[in-house]
Amino acid sequence: MSVREPMVAMAHKAVLQCAVTRLMLTNFRSYGMLDLKVDRAHVVLVGPNGAGKTNVLEALSMFSPGRGLRGARLGELSRMPARGGGDGTAERPWAISATVNASESSFQVGVGFLPGQGEGDSAKRTVRMDGVPVAGVAELAQHVRLTWLSPAMDRIFVEGVSERRRFLDRLISSFDPTHARRWTRYETAMRERIGALRSGAGDGWLSALEQTMAETGVALSASRLAGLAQLAAAMDLQGSTPFPRADMALSGFLEQGLGTHAAVDVEDAFLARLRANRGRDLDAGRTHDGPHATDFLVSHREKGRAAESCSTGEQKALLIRIVLASASLPAPGAPEKPVLLLDEVAAHLDDVRRRALFEEIEALGVQAWLTGTDAPLFAALEGRAQFLRVADSQIRPL
Repeated sequence: MSVREPMVAMAHKAVLQCAVTRLMLTNFRSYGMLDLKVDRAHVVLVGPNGAGKTNVLEALSMFSPGRGLRGARLGELSRMPARGGGDGTAERPWAISATVNASESSFQVGVGFLPGQGEGDSAKRTVRMDGVPVAGVAELAQHVRLTWLSPAMDRIFVEGVSERRRFLDRLISSFDPTHARRWTRYETAMRERIGALRSGAGDGWLSALEQTMAETGVALSASRLAGLAQLAAAMDLQGSTPFPRADMALSGFLEQGLGTHAAVDVEDAFLARLRANRGRDLDAGRTHDGPHATDFLVSHREKGRAAESCSTGEQKALLIRIVLASASLPAPGAPEKPVLLLDEVAAHLDDVRRRALFEEIEALGVQAWLTGTDAPLFAALEGRAQFLRVADSQIRPL
Protein backbone atom coordinates (compact mmCIF):
# COMPACT_ATOMS: atom_id res chain seq x y z
CA MET A 1 0.00 0.00 0.00
CA SER A 2 1.32 3.44 -0.94
CA VAL A 3 0.40 6.89 0.27
CA ARG A 4 2.85 8.70 -1.99
CA GLU A 5 -0.10 9.87 -4.14
CA PRO A 6 -1.25 12.49 -3.53
CA MET A 7 2.00 13.83 -2.15
CA VAL A 8 1.81 15.85 1.03
CA ALA A 9 2.48 19.55 0.48
CA MET A 10 5.06 20.45 3.08
CA ALA A 11 4.58 23.82 4.78
CA HIS A 12 8.33 24.36 4.73
CA LYS A 13 11.19 22.27 3.43
CA ALA A 14 13.24 21.32 6.47
CA VAL A 15 16.08 18.97 5.59
CA LEU A 16 15.37 15.67 7.28
CA GLN A 17 18.58 13.89 8.14
CA CYS A 18 17.00 10.49 8.78
CA ALA A 19 13.59 9.37 7.55
CA VAL A 20 11.88 6.01 7.07
CA THR A 21 10.15 5.82 3.68
CA ARG A 22 9.16 2.16 3.61
CA LEU A 23 8.35 -0.35 6.33
CA MET A 24 7.73 -4.06 5.74
CA LEU A 25 6.58 -6.45 8.46
CA THR A 26 6.25 -10.22 8.41
CA ASN A 27 4.58 -12.05 11.31
CA PHE A 28 5.20 -9.13 13.65
CA ARG A 29 2.64 -8.59 16.42
CA SER A 30 -0.79 -8.18 14.76
CA TYR A 31 0.63 -7.95 11.23
CA GLY A 32 0.94 -11.01 9.04
CA MET A 33 2.24 -8.91 6.16
CA LEU A 34 2.59 -5.16 5.81
CA ASP A 35 4.25 -3.10 3.08
CA LEU A 36 3.85 0.56 3.97
CA LYS A 37 5.34 3.25 1.72
CA VAL A 38 5.41 6.85 2.88
CA ASP A 39 7.37 10.00 2.10
CA ARG A 40 9.76 11.93 4.31
CA ALA A 41 7.03 13.96 6.00
CA HIS A 42 5.63 13.17 9.45
CA VAL A 43 3.40 10.10 9.70
CA VAL A 44 0.22 10.26 11.82
CA LEU A 45 -1.45 6.90 12.53
CA VAL A 46 -5.06 7.28 13.68
CA GLY A 47 -7.37 4.53 14.88
CA PRO A 48 -9.10 2.95 17.88
CA ASN A 49 -7.24 1.26 20.70
CA GLY A 50 -6.01 -2.17 19.65
CA ALA A 51 -6.01 -1.33 15.95
CA GLY A 52 -2.26 -1.94 15.53
CA LYS A 53 -0.88 1.62 15.68
CA THR A 54 1.66 1.04 18.45
CA ASN A 55 2.83 -2.16 16.77
CA VAL A 56 4.12 -0.08 13.85
CA LEU A 57 6.13 2.15 16.16
CA GLU A 58 7.40 -0.86 18.09
CA ALA A 59 8.60 -2.42 14.84
CA LEU A 60 10.63 0.71 14.06
CA SER A 61 12.07 0.73 17.58
CA MET A 62 13.57 -2.72 16.98
CA PHE A 63 16.29 -1.04 14.90
CA SER A 64 17.70 0.35 18.16
CA PRO A 65 19.65 -1.54 20.85
CA GLY A 66 17.60 -2.96 23.68
CA ARG A 67 14.12 -4.43 23.82
CA GLY A 68 12.32 -1.74 21.89
CA LEU A 69 9.38 0.49 22.69
CA ARG A 70 7.48 -2.03 24.85
CA GLY A 71 10.43 -3.85 26.37
CA ALA A 72 9.21 -7.22 25.10
CA ARG A 73 11.36 -10.29 24.55
CA LEU A 74 12.01 -11.27 20.96
CA GLY A 75 9.89 -14.42 21.08
CA GLU A 76 6.91 -12.40 22.33
CA LEU A 77 6.81 -10.25 19.19
CA SER A 78 5.66 -13.00 16.84
CA ARG A 79 2.21 -12.72 15.34
CA MET A 80 -0.34 -14.73 17.29
CA PRO A 81 -0.85 -17.58 17.69
CA ALA A 82 2.70 -17.64 18.99
CA ARG A 83 2.35 -19.51 22.28
CA GLY A 84 -0.17 -22.28 22.65
CA GLY A 85 -1.83 -21.31 19.37
CA GLY A 86 -3.98 -23.49 17.18
CA ASP A 87 -1.02 -24.63 15.11
CA GLY A 88 0.88 -25.81 18.18
CA THR A 89 3.85 -23.57 17.43
CA ALA A 90 5.66 -22.23 20.50
CA GLU A 91 7.33 -19.35 18.69
CA ARG A 92 7.29 -18.07 15.13
CA PRO A 93 9.96 -16.22 13.19
CA TRP A 94 9.32 -12.57 12.43
CA ALA A 95 11.07 -9.98 10.27
CA ILE A 96 11.13 -6.21 9.84
CA SER A 97 12.66 -4.34 6.92
CA ALA A 98 12.87 -0.59 6.38
CA THR A 99 14.13 1.79 3.75
CA VAL A 100 15.90 4.69 5.42
CA ASN A 101 16.76 7.97 3.75
CA ALA A 102 19.72 9.74 5.33
CA SER A 103 20.70 13.03 3.69
CA GLU A 104 21.38 12.20 0.03
CA SER A 105 21.53 8.42 0.33
CA SER A 106 19.12 5.61 1.09
CA PHE A 107 19.66 2.08 2.35
CA GLN A 108 17.77 -0.91 3.66
CA VAL A 109 17.99 -2.32 7.16
CA GLY A 110 16.45 -5.52 8.40
CA VAL A 111 16.05 -7.28 11.73
CA GLY A 112 14.49 -10.62 12.45
CA PHE A 113 14.07 -13.43 14.93
CA LEU A 114 14.45 -17.16 14.36
CA PRO A 115 13.23 -19.45 17.16
CA GLY A 116 15.89 -21.68 18.66
CA GLN A 117 18.71 -19.14 18.44
CA GLY A 118 19.16 -18.64 22.18
CA GLU A 119 16.71 -18.72 25.04
CA GLY A 120 15.10 -15.81 26.90
CA ASP A 121 17.41 -12.80 27.17
CA SER A 122 20.18 -14.63 25.32
CA ALA A 123 18.09 -14.75 22.11
CA LYS A 124 19.43 -12.39 19.46
CA ARG A 125 18.08 -10.53 16.50
CA THR A 126 19.52 -11.22 13.09
CA VAL A 127 20.55 -7.89 11.60
CA ARG A 128 21.26 -6.94 7.99
CA MET A 129 22.13 -3.75 6.19
CA ASP A 130 21.58 -3.67 2.43
CA GLY A 131 21.30 -7.45 2.63
CA VAL A 132 24.67 -7.94 4.33
CA PRO A 133 24.73 -9.41 7.87
CA VAL A 134 26.16 -7.14 10.57
CA ALA A 135 27.40 -8.06 14.03
CA GLY A 136 24.40 -6.79 15.97
CA VAL A 137 21.73 -4.16 16.28
CA ALA A 138 24.15 -1.80 18.05
CA GLU A 139 26.00 -1.47 14.74
CA LEU A 140 22.89 0.13 13.23
CA ALA A 141 23.20 3.12 15.60
CA GLN A 142 25.67 4.66 13.15
CA HIS A 143 23.02 4.60 10.42
CA VAL A 144 19.60 4.71 12.06
CA ARG A 145 18.83 7.09 14.90
CA LEU A 146 15.57 6.64 16.83
CA THR A 147 14.09 8.26 19.92
CA TRP A 148 10.69 7.45 21.38
CA LEU A 149 8.10 8.29 23.98
CA SER A 150 5.24 5.97 24.93
CA PRO A 151 2.42 5.98 27.52
CA ALA A 152 4.25 3.25 29.47
CA MET A 153 6.96 5.83 30.20
CA ASP A 154 4.53 8.27 31.82
CA ARG A 155 5.16 6.72 35.26
CA ILE A 156 8.90 6.45 34.84
CA PHE A 157 9.57 8.88 37.70
CA VAL A 158 7.48 6.99 40.26
CA GLU A 159 8.37 3.42 39.37
CA GLY A 160 11.58 1.37 39.44
CA VAL A 161 15.13 2.65 39.17
CA SER A 162 15.89 0.36 36.24
CA GLU A 163 13.28 1.99 33.98
CA ARG A 164 14.68 5.48 34.57
CA ARG A 165 18.21 4.28 33.96
CA ARG A 166 17.25 2.50 30.74
CA PHE A 167 15.41 5.62 29.58
CA LEU A 168 18.55 7.71 30.08
CA ASP A 169 20.81 5.14 28.41
CA ARG A 170 18.50 4.99 25.38
CA LEU A 171 18.54 8.77 25.07
CA ILE A 172 22.33 8.99 25.30
CA SER A 173 22.73 6.14 22.81
CA SER A 174 20.60 8.12 20.34
CA PHE A 175 23.28 10.83 20.10
CA ASP A 176 26.32 8.81 21.22
CA PRO A 177 26.32 5.52 19.24
CA THR A 178 29.28 4.19 21.25
CA HIS A 179 27.26 4.32 24.49
CA ALA A 180 25.16 1.29 23.55
CA ARG A 181 28.26 -0.74 22.72
CA ARG A 182 29.79 0.13 26.10
CA TRP A 183 26.64 -1.00 27.86
CA THR A 184 26.47 -4.26 25.87
CA ARG A 185 30.07 -5.07 26.68
CA TYR A 186 29.60 -4.32 30.37
CA GLU A 187 26.37 -6.32 30.63
CA THR A 188 27.93 -9.30 28.84
CA ALA A 189 30.92 -9.34 31.20
CA MET A 190 28.61 -8.99 34.22
CA ARG A 191 26.47 -11.93 33.09
CA GLU A 192 29.53 -14.07 32.36
CA ARG A 193 31.01 -13.26 35.77
CA ILE A 194 27.91 -14.54 37.57
CA GLY A 195 28.08 -17.69 35.45
CA ALA A 196 31.76 -18.09 36.29
CA LEU A 197 31.07 -17.70 40.01
CA ARG A 198 28.37 -20.37 39.84
CA SER A 199 30.64 -22.78 37.98
CA GLY A 200 33.54 -22.27 40.39
CA ALA A 201 35.86 -20.74 37.78
CA GLY A 202 39.43 -19.94 38.74
CA ASP A 203 40.71 -16.57 39.88
CA GLY A 204 42.35 -15.84 36.52
CA TRP A 205 39.10 -15.96 34.55
CA LEU A 206 37.15 -14.08 37.23
CA SER A 207 39.83 -11.39 37.41
CA ALA A 208 39.73 -10.93 33.63
CA LEU A 209 35.96 -10.51 33.65
CA GLU A 210 36.13 -8.10 36.57
CA GLN A 211 38.81 -6.07 34.82
CA THR A 212 36.53 -5.77 31.80
CA MET A 213 33.63 -4.74 34.04
CA ALA A 214 35.75 -2.12 35.79
CA GLU A 215 37.05 -0.62 32.55
CA THR A 216 33.76 -0.60 30.67
CA GLY A 217 31.74 0.35 33.76
CA VAL A 218 33.78 3.49 34.35
CA ALA A 219 33.67 4.36 30.64
CA LEU A 220 29.88 3.84 30.69
CA SER A 221 29.49 6.10 33.73
CA ALA A 222 31.70 8.77 32.17
CA SER A 223 29.61 8.79 28.99
CA ARG A 224 26.45 9.11 31.10
CA LEU A 225 27.86 12.17 32.82
CA ALA A 226 28.90 13.67 29.48
CA GLY A 227 25.51 12.87 27.98
CA LEU A 228 23.70 14.45 30.93
CA ALA A 229 25.75 17.63 30.51
CA GLN A 230 24.85 17.72 26.80
CA LEU A 231 21.17 17.25 27.55
CA ALA A 232 21.24 20.06 30.12
CA ALA A 233 22.96 22.40 27.67
CA ALA A 234 20.48 21.53 24.90
CA MET A 235 17.58 22.18 27.25
CA ASP A 236 18.95 25.62 28.12
CA LEU A 237 19.23 26.45 24.41
CA GLN A 238 15.58 25.59 23.86
CA GLY A 239 14.55 28.81 25.54
CA SER A 240 11.04 29.40 26.86
CA THR A 241 8.47 26.70 26.07
CA PRO A 242 5.32 25.35 27.79
CA PHE A 243 7.42 22.35 28.78
CA PRO A 244 9.32 22.78 32.09
CA ARG A 245 13.07 22.55 32.34
CA ALA A 246 14.48 19.57 34.19
CA ASP A 247 17.39 19.45 36.59
CA MET A 248 19.07 16.05 36.22
CA ALA A 249 21.58 14.07 38.27
CA LEU A 250 22.93 10.53 38.72
CA SER A 251 23.15 8.64 42.01
CA GLY A 252 25.60 5.84 41.22
CA PHE A 253 28.83 5.39 43.15
CA LEU A 254 30.87 5.32 39.94
CA GLU A 255 29.31 8.53 38.63
CA GLN A 256 29.77 10.22 41.99
CA GLY A 257 33.36 9.00 42.19
CA LEU A 258 34.17 10.45 38.77
CA GLY A 259 33.08 13.84 40.05
CA THR A 260 35.96 13.99 42.52
CA HIS A 261 38.56 11.40 41.47
CA ALA A 262 40.55 10.40 38.41
CA ALA A 263 38.97 7.71 36.26
CA VAL A 264 41.85 5.29 36.91
CA ASP A 265 41.30 5.59 40.68
CA VAL A 266 37.55 4.98 40.31
CA GLU A 267 38.31 1.96 38.15
CA ASP A 268 40.67 0.51 40.79
CA ALA A 269 38.08 1.07 43.52
CA PHE A 270 35.38 -0.67 41.47
CA LEU A 271 37.69 -3.59 40.71
CA ALA A 272 38.48 -4.02 44.40
CA ARG A 273 34.77 -3.92 45.26
CA LEU A 274 33.97 -6.61 42.68
CA ARG A 275 36.66 -8.90 44.08
CA ALA A 276 35.53 -8.33 47.66
CA ASN A 277 31.88 -9.04 46.75
CA ARG A 278 32.37 -12.37 44.98
CA GLY A 279 30.79 -14.43 47.75
CA ARG A 280 27.93 -11.97 48.28
CA ASP A 281 27.20 -11.79 44.56
CA LEU A 282 27.30 -15.59 44.23
CA ASP A 283 24.80 -16.03 47.07
CA ALA A 284 22.43 -13.44 45.58
CA GLY A 285 22.92 -14.54 41.96
CA ARG A 286 23.50 -10.94 40.90
CA THR A 287 26.12 -8.20 40.96
CA HIS A 288 25.31 -5.70 43.70
CA ASP A 289 27.44 -2.72 42.70
CA GLY A 290 28.10 -1.04 39.38
CA PRO A 291 26.60 1.28 36.78
CA HIS A 292 23.65 -1.12 36.40
CA ALA A 293 22.43 0.14 39.81
CA THR A 294 22.64 3.86 39.04
CA ASP A 295 19.49 5.98 39.41
CA PHE A 296 18.52 8.88 37.13
CA LEU A 297 17.17 11.74 39.24
CA VAL A 298 14.98 14.46 37.72
CA SER A 299 13.34 17.53 39.23
CA HIS A 300 11.14 20.36 37.98
CA ARG A 301 13.50 23.35 37.87
CA GLU A 302 10.94 26.14 38.09
CA LYS A 303 9.12 24.54 41.02
CA GLY A 304 12.18 23.03 42.68
CA ARG A 305 10.27 19.78 43.12
CA ALA A 306 11.36 16.19 42.49
CA ALA A 307 9.67 14.73 39.43
CA GLU A 308 8.00 11.94 41.41
CA SER A 309 6.21 14.63 43.47
CA CYS A 310 4.92 16.48 40.39
CA SER A 311 1.49 16.00 38.85
CA THR A 312 1.00 13.46 36.07
CA GLY A 313 0.77 16.28 33.53
CA GLU A 314 3.97 17.87 34.79
CA GLN A 315 5.80 14.55 34.62
CA LYS A 316 4.68 14.09 31.00
CA ALA A 317 5.82 17.62 30.17
CA LEU A 318 9.23 16.97 31.76
CA LEU A 319 9.63 13.79 29.70
CA ILE A 320 8.77 15.64 26.50
CA ARG A 321 11.27 18.40 27.30
CA ILE A 322 14.06 15.87 27.87
CA VAL A 323 13.24 13.87 24.72
CA LEU A 324 13.12 17.01 22.56
CA ALA A 325 16.46 18.13 24.01
CA SER A 326 18.03 14.80 23.08
CA ALA A 327 16.61 15.01 19.55
CA SER A 328 18.23 18.43 19.08
CA LEU A 329 21.75 17.16 19.81
CA PRO A 330 24.17 16.23 17.02
CA ALA A 331 25.34 12.63 16.93
CA PRO A 332 28.92 12.25 15.68
CA GLY A 333 29.18 9.15 13.55
CA ALA A 334 25.39 8.86 13.21
CA PRO A 335 22.56 10.70 11.42
CA GLU A 336 22.33 14.34 12.42
CA LYS A 337 18.67 14.04 13.38
CA PRO A 338 16.64 11.11 14.74
CA VAL A 339 13.29 9.71 13.75
CA LEU A 340 10.88 10.43 16.61
CA LEU A 341 8.37 7.76 17.64
CA LEU A 342 5.61 9.38 19.71
CA ASP A 343 2.92 6.97 20.86
CA GLU A 344 -0.32 8.63 22.06
CA VAL A 345 1.76 11.69 22.96
CA ALA A 346 -1.02 14.23 22.30
CA ALA A 347 -3.78 12.53 24.27
CA HIS A 348 -3.11 14.16 27.65
CA LEU A 349 -1.75 17.51 26.49
CA ASP A 350 -3.84 20.66 26.45
CA ASP A 351 -4.17 22.57 23.18
CA VAL A 352 -1.32 24.97 24.01
CA ARG A 353 1.15 22.18 24.72
CA ARG A 354 0.00 20.13 21.71
CA ARG A 355 0.65 23.03 19.37
CA ALA A 356 3.97 23.75 21.07
CA LEU A 357 5.03 20.12 20.67
CA PHE A 358 4.25 20.10 16.95
CA GLU A 359 6.04 23.43 16.46
CA GLU A 360 9.15 22.12 18.21
CA ILE A 361 9.13 18.94 16.12
CA GLU A 362 8.95 21.09 12.99
CA ALA A 363 11.78 23.31 14.23
CA LEU A 364 13.96 20.27 14.85
CA GLY A 365 13.65 19.20 11.21
CA VAL A 366 12.98 15.55 12.07
CA GLN A 367 10.55 12.96 10.80
CA ALA A 368 8.04 12.01 13.50
CA TRP A 369 5.74 8.99 13.60
CA LEU A 370 2.78 9.77 15.87
CA THR A 371 -0.23 7.73 16.98
CA GLY A 372 -3.60 8.76 18.37
CA THR A 373 -7.25 7.77 18.50
CA ASP A 374 -8.59 11.02 17.02
CA ALA A 375 -7.35 12.93 13.97
CA PRO A 376 -8.41 16.36 15.37
CA LEU A 377 -5.66 16.05 17.99
CA PHE A 378 -3.17 16.52 15.14
CA ALA A 379 -5.01 19.29 13.28
CA ALA A 380 -2.00 21.59 13.66
CA LEU A 381 -0.02 19.18 11.46
CA GLU A 382 -2.43 19.40 8.52
CA GLY A 383 -0.43 19.94 5.33
CA ARG A 384 2.78 18.93 7.10
CA ALA A 385 2.06 15.24 7.74
CA GLN A 386 0.57 12.21 6.03
CA PHE A 387 -2.50 10.94 7.90
CA LEU A 388 -3.23 7.19 7.85
CA ARG A 389 -6.16 5.23 9.25
CA VAL A 390 -5.35 2.00 11.12
CA ALA A 391 -8.11 -0.55 11.66
CA ASP A 392 -7.66 -4.26 12.38
CA SER A 393 -3.98 -3.98 11.38
CA GLN A 394 -4.90 -2.59 7.97
CA ILE A 395 -3.48 0.81 7.03
CA ARG A 396 -5.08 3.17 4.54
CA PRO A 397 -4.87 6.91 3.77
CA LEU A 398 -7.21 8.90 6.00
